[in-house]
Amino acid sequence: MNQLQTPLFDAMSTFNKKNPISLHVPGHKNGRVFSNKGQAVYNSLLGIDATELSGLDDLHAPEGAILRSEELLADLYGVQKSYFLVNGSTVGNLAMILATCREGDKVLVQRNCHKSILHGLMLANVQPIFLQPIFYEEWGVAGGVRMELLEEALEVHSDVKAIIVTYPNYYGLGEDLSEMVKLAHQRGIPVLVDEAHGAHFQLGGPFPRTAILAGADAVVHSAHKTLPAMTMGSYLHINTTLLDIDQVSFYLQMLQSSSPSYPIMGSLDLARSYLASFTLEDQNCLIKRISDFRRKLASLQSVRVLEAPPGTSADPLKVVIQSTKGLSGFELQQLCEAEGIYSELADPYNLLMILPLLKKNDYFPFHEIVQKIKNVTEEKTGRWEGNQAVSWQAENSMTSLALPYSVMGQRKSRHVVLSQAVGEVSAEMVIPYPPGIPLIMSGEMITSKHIFNLKRLLDLGSRFHGGSSLSNGELIVYESGQVG
Repeated sequence: MNQLQTPLFDAMSTFNKKNPISLHVPGHKNGRVFSNKGQAVYNSLLGIDATELSGLDDLHAPEGAILRSEELLADLYGVQKSYFLVNGSTVGNLAMILATCREGDKVLVQRNCHKSILHGLMLANVQPIFLQPIFYEEWGVAGGVRMELLEEALEVHSDVKAIIVTYPNYYGLGEDLSEMVKLAHQRGIPVLVDEAHGAHFQLGGPFPRTAILAGADAVVHSAHKTLPAMTMGSYLHINTTLLDIDQVSFYLQMLQSSSPSYPIMGSLDLARSYLASFTLEDQNCLIKRISDFRRKLASLQSVRVLEAPPGTSADPLKVVIQSTKGLSGFELQQLCEAEGIYSELADPYNLLMILPLLKKNDYFPFHEIVQKIKNVTEEKTGRWEGNQAVSWQAENSMTSLALPYSVMGQRKSRHVVLSQAVGEVSAEMVIPYPPGIPLIMSGEMITSKHIFNLKRLLDLGSRFHGGSSLSNGELIVYESGQVG
Protein backbone atom coordinates (compact mmCIF):
# COMPACT_ATOMS: atom_id res chain seq x y z
CA MET A 1 0.00 0.00 0.00
CA ASN A 2 1.11 3.54 -0.69
CA GLN A 3 1.87 4.88 2.77
CA LEU A 4 2.32 8.41 1.44
CA GLN A 5 -1.44 8.59 0.98
CA THR A 6 -3.49 10.40 3.63
CA PRO A 7 -7.10 9.60 2.69
CA LEU A 8 -8.81 11.17 5.68
CA PHE A 9 -6.73 14.33 5.77
CA ASP A 10 -7.23 14.75 2.01
CA ALA A 11 -11.01 14.40 2.41
CA MET A 12 -10.97 17.00 5.18
CA SER A 13 -8.89 19.40 3.07
CA THR A 14 -11.18 18.97 0.07
CA PHE A 15 -14.20 19.68 2.26
CA ASN A 16 -12.61 22.81 3.72
CA LYS A 17 -11.70 24.20 0.27
CA LYS A 18 -15.36 24.20 -0.74
CA ASN A 19 -15.95 26.99 1.80
CA PRO A 20 -19.13 25.19 2.86
CA ILE A 21 -22.06 26.78 4.66
CA SER A 22 -22.64 24.95 7.92
CA LEU A 23 -26.15 24.13 9.09
CA HIS A 24 -24.84 21.38 11.33
CA VAL A 25 -22.76 20.96 14.48
CA PRO A 26 -20.30 22.12 15.78
CA GLY A 27 -21.63 25.49 16.80
CA HIS A 28 -18.69 27.53 15.51
CA LYS A 29 -19.95 26.88 11.93
CA ASN A 30 -16.55 26.25 10.32
CA GLY A 31 -15.10 29.16 12.28
CA ARG A 32 -17.70 31.78 11.31
CA VAL A 33 -18.90 32.08 14.93
CA PHE A 34 -16.08 32.22 17.44
CA SER A 35 -14.63 34.35 20.20
CA ASN A 36 -12.60 37.24 18.78
CA LYS A 37 -10.04 36.63 21.47
CA GLY A 38 -9.26 33.15 20.15
CA GLN A 39 -9.90 33.64 16.46
CA ALA A 40 -6.30 34.19 15.42
CA VAL A 41 -5.11 31.08 17.22
CA TYR A 42 -7.94 28.69 16.29
CA ASN A 43 -8.98 29.96 12.87
CA SER A 44 -6.86 27.65 10.73
CA LEU A 45 -8.15 24.61 12.62
CA LEU A 46 -11.87 25.38 12.77
CA GLY A 47 -12.42 24.82 9.06
CA ILE A 48 -11.61 21.13 9.41
CA ASP A 49 -13.35 20.69 12.77
CA ALA A 50 -16.33 19.06 11.12
CA THR A 51 -18.70 16.18 11.79
CA GLU A 52 -19.85 13.02 9.99
CA LEU A 53 -20.76 14.69 6.69
CA SER A 54 -20.82 13.28 3.18
CA GLY A 55 -17.27 12.42 2.15
CA LEU A 56 -15.86 12.57 5.70
CA ASP A 57 -16.93 9.06 6.77
CA ASP A 58 -17.89 7.89 10.28
CA LEU A 59 -15.35 6.63 12.85
CA HIS A 60 -17.86 4.18 14.33
CA ALA A 61 -18.97 2.70 10.99
CA PRO A 62 -16.16 3.54 8.55
CA GLU A 63 -16.71 2.88 4.87
CA GLY A 64 -14.67 5.57 3.14
CA ALA A 65 -11.72 7.79 4.03
CA ILE A 66 -11.46 6.68 7.67
CA LEU A 67 -11.62 3.01 6.68
CA ARG A 68 -8.87 3.49 4.07
CA SER A 69 -6.72 5.37 6.59
CA GLU A 70 -7.14 2.63 9.20
CA GLU A 71 -6.27 0.01 6.59
CA LEU A 72 -3.07 1.90 5.79
CA LEU A 73 -2.33 1.99 9.53
CA ALA A 74 -2.80 -1.78 9.86
CA ASP A 75 -0.58 -2.32 6.83
CA LEU A 76 2.20 -0.16 8.25
CA TYR A 77 2.23 -1.99 11.57
CA GLY A 78 1.66 -5.41 10.01
CA VAL A 79 -1.49 -6.33 11.95
CA GLN A 80 -4.96 -7.64 11.17
CA LYS A 81 -6.89 -4.59 12.31
CA SER A 82 -6.05 -1.07 13.51
CA TYR A 83 -8.27 1.62 14.96
CA PHE A 84 -8.00 5.38 15.33
CA LEU A 85 -8.61 6.46 18.93
CA VAL A 86 -9.69 9.99 19.83
CA ASN A 87 -9.92 9.45 23.60
CA GLY A 88 -6.24 8.67 24.12
CA SER A 89 -4.63 5.34 24.91
CA THR A 90 -6.97 5.19 27.89
CA VAL A 91 -9.88 4.15 25.69
CA GLY A 92 -7.73 1.57 23.90
CA ASN A 93 -6.73 0.02 27.21
CA LEU A 94 -10.34 -0.07 28.39
CA ALA A 95 -11.64 -1.56 25.15
CA MET A 96 -9.03 -4.32 24.86
CA ILE A 97 -9.64 -5.39 28.46
CA LEU A 98 -13.44 -5.37 28.20
CA ALA A 99 -13.31 -7.24 24.88
CA THR A 100 -11.04 -9.92 26.36
CA CYS A 101 -12.14 -10.43 29.98
CA ARG A 102 -15.37 -11.57 31.55
CA GLU A 103 -16.64 -10.92 35.07
CA GLY A 104 -14.69 -12.92 37.63
CA ASP A 105 -11.86 -13.84 35.25
CA LYS A 106 -8.44 -14.12 36.79
CA VAL A 107 -5.96 -11.77 35.06
CA LEU A 108 -2.21 -11.32 35.53
CA VAL A 109 -1.31 -7.63 35.57
CA GLN A 110 2.05 -5.89 35.75
CA ARG A 111 1.76 -3.84 38.92
CA ASN A 112 3.35 -0.65 37.58
CA CYS A 113 0.57 -0.15 35.06
CA HIS A 114 -1.20 3.05 34.09
CA LYS A 115 -4.36 3.92 35.99
CA SER A 116 -6.44 3.30 32.85
CA ILE A 117 -5.53 -0.39 33.05
CA LEU A 118 -6.88 -0.49 36.60
CA HIS A 119 -10.03 1.29 35.50
CA GLY A 120 -10.46 -1.34 32.79
CA LEU A 121 -10.10 -4.11 35.37
CA MET A 122 -12.73 -2.42 37.53
CA LEU A 123 -15.18 -2.07 34.64
CA ALA A 124 -14.66 -5.71 33.66
CA ASN A 125 -15.02 -6.74 37.33
CA VAL A 126 -12.18 -9.25 37.08
CA GLN A 127 -9.89 -10.75 39.69
CA PRO A 128 -6.44 -9.18 39.13
CA ILE A 129 -3.22 -10.78 40.29
CA PHE A 130 -0.56 -8.06 40.34
CA LEU A 131 2.99 -9.05 39.44
CA GLN A 132 5.96 -7.32 40.99
CA PRO A 133 8.09 -5.54 38.37
CA ILE A 134 11.85 -5.42 38.20
CA PHE A 135 13.26 -2.40 40.04
CA TYR A 136 16.26 -0.55 38.63
CA GLU A 137 18.10 0.91 41.58
CA GLU A 138 20.22 3.49 39.74
CA TRP A 139 17.18 4.89 37.97
CA GLY A 140 14.83 4.46 40.93
CA VAL A 141 12.09 3.19 38.60
CA ALA A 142 10.23 -0.05 37.98
CA GLY A 143 10.57 -2.01 34.74
CA GLY A 144 8.89 -5.10 33.35
CA VAL A 145 8.11 -8.53 34.78
CA ARG A 146 10.70 -11.29 35.06
CA MET A 147 9.95 -14.46 33.11
CA GLU A 148 10.57 -16.55 36.24
CA LEU A 149 7.80 -14.71 38.06
CA LEU A 150 5.41 -15.06 35.14
CA GLU A 151 6.08 -18.80 34.98
CA GLU A 152 5.47 -19.10 38.72
CA ALA A 153 2.25 -17.08 38.48
CA LEU A 154 0.92 -19.30 35.69
CA GLU A 155 1.66 -22.39 37.76
CA VAL A 156 -0.08 -21.01 40.83
CA HIS A 157 -2.97 -19.52 38.82
CA SER A 158 -3.55 -22.01 36.02
CA ASP A 159 -6.97 -20.52 35.22
CA VAL A 160 -5.65 -17.12 34.08
CA LYS A 161 -7.59 -15.68 31.14
CA ALA A 162 -5.29 -12.79 30.11
CA ILE A 163 -1.92 -11.20 30.76
CA ILE A 164 -1.66 -7.40 30.74
CA VAL A 165 1.74 -5.70 30.62
CA THR A 166 3.21 -2.25 30.09
CA TYR A 167 6.05 -1.91 27.60
CA PRO A 168 8.17 0.14 27.62
CA ASN A 169 7.92 1.94 30.95
CA TYR A 170 7.42 5.72 30.99
CA TYR A 171 11.19 6.22 30.86
CA GLY A 172 11.59 4.22 27.65
CA LEU A 173 13.06 1.07 29.22
CA GLY A 174 11.82 -2.31 28.09
CA GLU A 175 12.58 -6.01 28.15
CA ASP A 176 11.78 -8.10 25.06
CA LEU A 177 8.32 -9.68 25.37
CA SER A 178 8.82 -12.55 22.92
CA GLU A 179 9.30 -15.30 25.52
CA MET A 180 6.41 -14.03 27.60
CA VAL A 181 4.07 -14.07 24.61
CA LYS A 182 5.28 -17.51 23.55
CA LEU A 183 4.61 -18.93 27.01
CA ALA A 184 1.16 -17.34 27.15
CA HIS A 185 0.18 -18.58 23.70
CA GLN A 186 1.19 -22.14 24.59
CA ARG A 187 -1.63 -21.93 27.13
CA GLY A 188 -4.05 -20.10 24.85
CA ILE A 189 -3.78 -16.90 26.89
CA PRO A 190 -3.87 -13.53 25.09
CA VAL A 191 -1.29 -10.87 25.93
CA LEU A 192 -2.51 -7.27 26.00
CA VAL A 193 0.18 -4.58 25.87
CA ASP A 194 -0.01 -0.94 26.82
CA GLU A 195 2.76 0.26 24.49
CA ALA A 196 1.69 3.88 24.80
CA HIS A 197 5.23 5.21 24.48
CA GLY A 198 6.27 2.97 21.59
CA ALA A 199 4.33 4.07 18.51
CA HIS A 200 7.64 4.76 16.74
CA PHE A 201 9.19 1.36 17.56
CA GLN A 202 7.90 0.21 14.16
CA LEU A 203 11.06 1.82 12.74
CA GLY A 204 13.18 -0.98 14.21
CA GLY A 205 16.66 -0.76 15.72
CA PRO A 206 18.11 1.12 17.49
CA PHE A 207 14.60 1.61 18.87
CA PRO A 208 13.31 -1.20 21.10
CA ARG A 209 11.48 -4.09 19.47
CA THR A 210 7.76 -3.44 19.24
CA ALA A 211 5.34 -5.69 21.12
CA ILE A 212 3.64 -6.37 17.79
CA LEU A 213 6.74 -8.17 16.49
CA ALA A 214 6.94 -10.02 19.80
CA GLY A 215 3.53 -11.50 18.95
CA ALA A 216 1.26 -9.54 21.32
CA ASP A 217 -2.46 -9.94 20.66
CA ALA A 218 -3.52 -6.34 21.32
CA VAL A 219 -1.27 -3.28 21.43
CA VAL A 220 -2.17 0.31 22.27
CA HIS A 221 -0.07 3.24 21.02
CA SER A 222 -0.27 6.85 22.14
CA ALA A 223 0.56 8.33 18.76
CA HIS A 224 0.58 11.80 20.29
CA LYS A 225 3.40 10.92 22.70
CA THR A 226 6.20 10.40 20.17
CA LEU A 227 4.66 10.87 16.71
CA PRO A 228 3.54 14.25 15.34
CA ALA A 229 -0.14 13.77 16.25
CA MET A 230 -2.51 15.90 18.29
CA THR A 231 -3.04 15.26 21.98
CA MET A 232 -5.45 12.34 22.64
CA GLY A 233 -4.69 10.81 19.24
CA SER A 234 -3.85 7.11 19.65
CA TYR A 235 -3.95 3.73 17.89
CA LEU A 236 -5.21 0.29 18.85
CA HIS A 237 -3.89 -2.74 16.97
CA ILE A 238 -5.37 -6.25 17.04
CA ASN A 239 -3.32 -9.14 15.65
CA THR A 240 -4.75 -12.42 16.92
CA THR A 241 -7.51 -15.00 16.82
CA LEU A 242 -7.68 -14.97 20.63
CA LEU A 243 -9.68 -11.72 20.66
CA ASP A 244 -13.05 -11.05 19.07
CA ILE A 245 -12.61 -8.02 16.79
CA ASP A 246 -16.37 -7.40 16.79
CA GLN A 247 -16.22 -7.09 20.58
CA VAL A 248 -13.33 -4.62 20.33
CA SER A 249 -15.33 -2.51 17.86
CA PHE A 250 -18.39 -2.67 20.09
CA TYR A 251 -16.56 -1.40 23.16
CA LEU A 252 -14.82 1.35 21.21
CA GLN A 253 -18.24 2.58 20.05
CA MET A 254 -19.48 2.45 23.63
CA LEU A 255 -16.51 4.23 25.18
CA GLN A 256 -15.52 6.80 22.57
CA SER A 257 -17.35 10.00 21.79
CA SER A 258 -20.11 9.77 19.20
CA SER A 259 -18.77 13.11 17.95
CA PRO A 260 -15.09 12.29 17.35
CA SER A 261 -12.64 15.08 16.64
CA TYR A 262 -11.74 15.30 12.96
CA PRO A 263 -8.63 17.41 13.65
CA ILE A 264 -7.36 14.62 15.93
CA MET A 265 -8.21 11.90 13.41
CA GLY A 266 -6.65 13.87 10.57
CA SER A 267 -3.47 14.25 12.60
CA LEU A 268 -3.43 10.47 13.17
CA ASP A 269 -3.59 9.95 9.42
CA LEU A 270 -0.73 12.40 8.88
CA ALA A 271 1.33 10.91 11.73
CA ARG A 272 1.05 7.45 10.22
CA SER A 273 2.24 8.76 6.85
CA TYR A 274 5.06 10.70 8.55
CA LEU A 275 6.28 7.55 10.28
CA ALA A 276 6.05 5.53 7.08
CA SER A 277 8.11 8.14 5.21
CA PHE A 278 10.87 8.14 7.83
CA THR A 279 13.95 6.97 5.90
CA LEU A 280 17.06 5.17 7.08
CA GLU A 281 18.97 8.40 6.40
CA ASP A 282 16.51 10.29 8.63
CA GLN A 283 16.97 7.69 11.32
CA ASN A 284 20.77 7.70 11.19
CA CYS A 285 20.84 11.48 11.31
CA LEU A 286 18.47 11.56 14.29
CA ILE A 287 20.44 9.00 16.26
CA LYS A 288 23.66 10.93 15.65
CA ARG A 289 22.08 14.18 16.85
CA ILE A 290 20.69 12.46 19.96
CA SER A 291 24.10 10.90 20.67
CA ASP A 292 25.75 14.31 20.38
CA PHE A 293 23.12 15.81 22.68
CA ARG A 294 23.61 13.10 25.29
CA ARG A 295 27.39 13.46 25.09
CA LYS A 296 27.21 17.23 25.63
CA LEU A 297 24.84 16.79 28.56
CA ALA A 298 27.14 14.15 30.05
CA SER A 299 30.06 16.59 29.86
CA LEU A 300 28.33 18.87 32.37
CA GLN A 301 29.62 18.51 35.91
CA SER A 302 26.18 19.17 37.41
CA VAL A 303 24.19 16.28 35.87
CA ARG A 304 24.60 12.65 34.87
CA VAL A 305 22.91 11.04 31.87
CA LEU A 306 21.53 7.58 32.61
CA GLU A 307 22.27 4.55 30.44
CA ALA A 308 20.04 1.52 29.95
CA PRO A 309 20.35 -1.09 32.72
CA PRO A 310 21.72 -4.52 31.68
CA GLY A 311 19.14 -6.69 29.96
CA THR A 312 17.00 -3.81 28.77
CA SER A 313 16.70 -1.72 25.66
CA ALA A 314 16.20 2.02 25.92
CA ASP A 315 14.26 4.33 23.64
CA PRO A 316 16.70 6.92 22.21
CA LEU A 317 13.93 9.54 22.31
CA LYS A 318 13.92 9.38 26.12
CA VAL A 319 16.79 11.17 27.86
CA VAL A 320 16.92 10.90 31.65
CA ILE A 321 19.25 12.99 33.79
CA GLN A 322 20.02 13.17 37.50
CA SER A 323 21.68 15.89 39.52
CA THR A 324 25.20 15.26 40.79
CA LYS A 325 24.82 18.08 43.31
CA GLY A 326 22.05 16.90 45.58
CA LEU A 327 19.06 18.23 43.66
CA SER A 328 15.95 16.09 43.34
CA GLY A 329 14.30 15.59 39.98
CA PHE A 330 11.56 17.99 41.06
CA GLU A 331 14.13 20.69 41.81
CA LEU A 332 15.82 20.13 38.46
CA GLN A 333 12.47 20.51 36.76
CA GLN A 334 11.74 23.80 38.51
CA LEU A 335 15.13 25.22 37.56
CA CYS A 336 14.69 24.24 33.92
CA GLU A 337 11.17 25.66 33.73
CA ALA A 338 12.47 28.98 34.99
CA GLU A 339 14.55 29.04 31.78
CA GLY A 340 11.66 28.02 29.54
CA ILE A 341 12.59 24.32 29.27
CA TYR A 342 9.58 22.10 30.04
CA SER A 343 10.36 18.42 30.54
CA GLU A 344 7.93 15.50 30.42
CA LEU A 345 8.14 14.63 34.11
CA ALA A 346 10.21 14.71 37.25
CA ASP A 347 10.41 12.21 40.08
CA PRO A 348 12.53 12.14 43.24
CA TYR A 349 15.51 10.88 41.25
CA ASN A 350 15.12 11.97 37.66
CA LEU A 351 14.22 14.52 35.06
CA LEU A 352 12.79 12.92 31.90
CA MET A 353 12.99 14.63 28.51
CA ILE A 354 11.19 13.27 25.44
CA LEU A 355 12.90 14.25 22.19
CA PRO A 356 11.11 14.69 18.85
CA LEU A 357 11.18 12.19 15.99
CA LEU A 358 13.09 14.57 13.73
CA LYS A 359 13.81 14.09 10.05
CA LYS A 360 17.16 14.94 8.53
CA ASN A 361 16.65 18.64 7.94
CA ASP A 362 14.40 19.45 10.90
CA TYR A 363 15.73 21.96 13.41
CA PHE A 364 15.65 21.49 17.16
CA PRO A 365 17.53 23.64 19.74
CA PHE A 366 19.73 20.92 21.25
CA HIS A 367 22.65 23.29 21.88
CA GLU A 368 20.40 25.83 23.59
CA ILE A 369 18.94 23.16 25.89
CA VAL A 370 22.38 22.01 27.01
CA GLN A 371 23.51 25.58 27.64
CA LYS A 372 20.43 26.45 29.67
CA ILE A 373 20.68 23.30 31.78
CA LYS A 374 24.30 24.16 32.44
CA ASN A 375 23.41 27.72 33.40
CA VAL A 376 20.70 26.80 35.89
CA THR A 377 22.41 23.81 37.54
CA GLU A 378 26.06 24.86 37.74
CA GLU A 379 25.79 26.87 40.95
CA LYS A 380 22.86 25.05 42.55
CA THR A 381 23.18 22.41 45.25
CA GLY A 382 20.59 20.53 47.27
CA ARG A 383 20.20 18.00 50.04
CA TRP A 384 18.42 15.23 48.20
CA GLU A 385 19.64 11.76 49.20
CA GLY A 386 19.03 9.16 46.53
CA ASN A 387 18.68 6.34 49.05
CA GLN A 388 15.44 7.94 50.20
CA ALA A 389 13.82 7.63 46.80
CA VAL A 390 10.37 6.15 46.30
CA SER A 391 10.15 2.50 45.30
CA TRP A 392 7.03 1.06 43.67
CA GLN A 393 8.06 -2.38 44.96
CA ALA A 394 5.23 -4.31 46.61
CA GLU A 395 5.73 -6.43 49.71
CA ASN A 396 5.24 -9.68 47.74
CA SER A 397 5.99 -10.76 44.18
CA MET A 398 2.31 -11.59 43.59
CA THR A 399 -0.45 -9.62 45.27
CA SER A 400 -4.25 -9.66 45.15
CA LEU A 401 -6.80 -7.13 46.26
CA ALA A 402 -8.15 -7.41 49.79
CA LEU A 403 -11.64 -6.61 48.46
CA PRO A 404 -13.06 -7.61 45.06
CA TYR A 405 -14.31 -4.83 42.81
CA SER A 406 -17.87 -6.10 43.16
CA VAL A 407 -17.80 -5.48 46.93
CA MET A 408 -16.05 -2.11 46.95
CA GLY A 409 -19.07 -0.20 45.68
CA GLN A 410 -21.17 -1.48 48.58
CA ARG A 411 -18.77 -0.61 51.39
CA LYS A 412 -18.91 2.56 53.42
CA SER A 413 -15.71 4.55 53.76
CA ARG A 414 -14.08 6.83 56.30
CA HIS A 415 -11.07 9.14 56.61
CA VAL A 416 -8.00 8.18 58.63
CA VAL A 417 -4.74 10.01 59.24
CA LEU A 418 -1.75 8.54 57.43
CA SER A 419 -0.18 7.14 60.59
CA GLN A 420 -3.33 5.09 61.28
CA ALA A 421 -3.88 3.82 57.73
CA VAL A 422 -1.55 0.80 57.88
CA GLY A 423 -3.59 -2.39 57.82
CA GLU A 424 -6.68 -0.65 56.42
CA VAL A 425 -8.12 -1.28 52.94
CA SER A 426 -7.81 1.72 50.64
CA ALA A 427 -11.05 3.12 49.25
CA GLU A 428 -9.25 5.21 46.62
CA MET A 429 -6.39 5.09 44.20
CA VAL A 430 -3.46 7.34 45.07
CA ILE A 431 -1.58 8.12 41.89
CA PRO A 432 1.49 10.36 41.58
CA TYR A 433 0.94 12.11 38.25
CA PRO A 434 2.94 11.93 36.15
CA PRO A 435 3.70 9.10 35.57
CA GLY A 436 0.18 7.90 36.40
CA ILE A 437 1.30 4.69 38.13
CA PRO A 438 -0.77 3.98 41.25
CA LEU A 439 1.14 3.94 44.50
CA ILE A 440 -1.92 2.61 46.34
CA MET A 441 -4.80 0.83 44.62
CA SER A 442 -8.46 0.78 45.53
CA GLY A 443 -9.17 -2.39 47.48
CA GLU A 444 -5.54 -2.87 48.44
CA MET A 445 -4.32 -3.38 51.99
CA ILE A 446 -2.24 -0.34 52.99
CA THR A 447 1.26 -1.18 54.23
CA SER A 448 3.89 0.76 56.12
CA LYS A 449 5.89 0.92 52.88
CA HIS A 450 2.98 2.64 51.14
CA ILE A 451 2.85 5.28 53.87
CA PHE A 452 6.62 5.82 53.87
CA ASN A 453 6.69 6.35 50.10
CA LEU A 454 3.58 8.52 50.18
CA LYS A 455 5.09 10.80 52.81
CA ARG A 456 8.31 11.09 50.78
CA LEU A 457 6.35 12.12 47.68
CA LEU A 458 4.32 14.65 49.65
CA ASP A 459 7.48 16.13 51.13
CA LEU A 460 8.92 16.49 47.63
CA GLY A 461 5.86 18.30 46.31
CA SER A 462 4.44 15.58 44.04
CA ARG A 463 1.05 16.07 42.43
CA PHE A 464 -1.58 13.35 42.75
CA HIS A 465 -4.68 12.03 41.07
CA GLY A 466 -6.86 10.57 43.79
CA GLY A 467 -5.92 11.00 47.42
CA SER A 468 -8.53 13.74 47.75
CA SER A 469 -7.74 14.30 51.45
CA LEU A 470 -3.96 14.13 51.29
CA SER A 471 -3.77 17.88 51.88
CA ASN A 472 -5.25 17.14 55.31
CA GLY A 473 -2.82 14.29 55.93
CA GLU A 474 -5.58 11.68 55.44
CA LEU A 475 -6.49 8.69 53.32
CA ILE A 476 -9.94 7.28 52.61
CA VAL A 477 -10.36 3.63 53.67
CA TYR A 478 -13.21 1.15 53.75
CA GLU A 479 -15.05 0.44 56.95
CA SER A 480 -14.70 -3.20 57.88
CA GLY A 481 -17.68 -5.31 56.98
CA GLN A 482 -20.08 -2.40 56.45
CA VAL A 483 -22.17 -1.86 53.36
CA GLY A 484 -23.80 1.31 52.15
